[in-house]
Amino acid sequence: MMLSDESRVLAGILLLSLVTVETGGLYLLRIVRGGERVTPFQEKFARAGHAHAGVLLLLALICQLLADSTTQTGFFDWLSRAGVAVAALLMPGGFFFSSMGAGREKPNRLIALVLAGGALLAASLISLGVGLLTA
Repeated sequence: MMLSDESRVLAGILLLSLVTVETGGLYLLRIVRGGERVTPFQEKFARAGHAHAGVLLLLALICQLLADSTTQTGFFDWLSRAGVAVAALLMPGGFFFSSMGAGREKPNRLIALVLAGGALLAASLISLGVGLLTA
């Protein structure tokens, strides 16, 4: 199987990005071992952010293979190829940034990043699904 240049480059970036998720796992270990002072809310959001980052980056890698099997061009090609990768930044970022701050018990306004990432994720998956069905 040969990857397009676009898929090859983005897949390389995504694989390197997974290393940051790995280091985030070390932070989570510090939290669950009591080495970081966080509220139960912050621990839940740290777990959610970490999980979403890892899963969405892996899904974005899979999307590279599938996007090469479509005949999409322009915006829909970008959406199918890169949308999940951008959602992998927005959604975890929303969990992390909305829970930052000593003693925080509920999310701040940056929780909107989670919703924006979810909308982009849905649009990307619809675009890729339609692209595969119509290829």
